[in-house]
Amino acid sequence: MSFRFEGYVIVSADGMLADASHVMPDSLKFRGDKLFFEQALDGAALIVHGRNSHEGQPNSPKRKRLILTRKIKALTVDPEMPNATLWNPEHASFAEACAFADVTSGRVAIIGGPVVFDMFMDRYDTFWLSEAPHVRLPGGEGCFVDVPRRTPHDVLTSHGLTAGTPYMLDAAHDVTVTPWRRG
Repeated sequence: MSFRFEGYVIVSADGMLADASHVMPDSLKFRGDKLFFEQALDGAALIVHGRNSHEGQPNSPKRKRLILTRKIKALTVDPEMPNATLWNPEHASFAEACAFADVTSGRVAIIGGPVVFDMFMDRYDTFWLSEAPHVRLPGGEGCFVDVPRRTPHDVLTSHGLTAGTPYMLDAAHDVTVTPWRRG
């Protein structure tokens, strides 16, 4: 197997990916970030996320994906999405899940939530961190398990990732995306 691992998230100024009710609010949705995210996922061989994460885009049903869940033991096809494999990492390895999903190489896009992001922290080739500096979500859900105790930047740095040059996604709201790359 030959994979390239990339993470994708947009966060508020306080490092949150969702509000206190674990929902991504409209205040964290920006057209430029949405387009960047959609194009990235269109080129991915596999999308990996938890049960509460989903990109909800027109091409979503066409994308191969692994959905992490503790509700099952054996790998199984999601009855509602034929391109999705339900995966419990306690009962099957990532390699076994990929084999079940018939994906052997390519870019793997990790899209959350916090536990899923953390599972792949030492595998990322690039983590694309989009930031909305004018949005605050007090009491929200941090993008990584250690947020808000630590900043997203501190978490990525502690796992050997280094920030590259940010790209502007939405000048009106100062929303940028920064590639954090390994070594």
